[in-house]
Amino acid sequence: MLIDTHCHLYHKQFDADMKAVLQRAASAGIKRVYLPAIDTESHERMLELAEKSGVLGITLHPMMGVHPCSVNENYELELAAAEKYLKEHSFCAIGEIGLDFYWDVTYRRQQIEVFERQINLAVEYKLPIVIHSRNSTDACLECVKPYAGKVTGIFHCFSGSYEQAVKVIDLGFYIGIGGVLTYKNSTLGDIIRQTGLSHVVLETDAPYLAPVPYRGKRNEPGYVRCVAEHLANVMNMTTEEVAEITTQNALRIYGE
Repeated sequence: MLIDTHCHLYHKQFDADMKAVLQRAASAGIKRVYLPAIDTESHERMLELAEKSGVLGITLHPMMGVHPCSVNENYELELAAAEKYLKEHSFCAIGEIGLDFYWDVTYRRQQIEVFERQINLAVEYKLPIVIHSRNSTDACLECVKPYAGKVTGIFHCFSGSYEQAVKVIDLGFYIGIGGVLTYKNSTLGDIIRQTGLSHVVLETDAPYLAPVPYRGKRNEPGYVRCVAEHLANVMNMTTEEVAEITTQNALRIYGE
């Protein structure tokens, strides 16, 4: 059994062949797919897809939150919408939330405010958080540190250093590993060899960041097996052992 802990399966890129995508995922042994929220433009699409949970034996689990790249002058409206959804529906996590200092830092202060307010929502609703930390790992760690012991979750698409990985683990969080692991110049393999698998989960971030040999093409949940196989080679383990450990880690975060 494999779990894709982070997949934008409701993206329009999957509209034309959703059934085939799910069939390939089922064939690859994927049993659960977790759907991170972005903003109000896609919440309803995500929830409509989640209603199809169980097709081909794959359960779909939606999150709720405001993505840092969606934080702009209307951030209060986005936060209000997320809070309304949390009151009206059940979700597996608050995510994907966090900070993104890669493209634009115009709303840096607002991003931090929105992140911290959503961490508080996670504490209130007793949910884990799924963190986006592009070019902002240290800043995300600083935001999370005051909540150590109160909330857990995943640093999705982890791209930090070994030292940062240790800090993530020490705070009780997990590291989300996807297709980037398979890229030629990636340092993730070296980092995971040092930290071990006790705080690692697998993800695709589909339709983005497809692993080798699909790099440059649309990613999809079935490709989490490629990540598992590559990680098995890195760790000198079997794919089944990697699947077992990372699946248990994911269930520890999200619940059975």
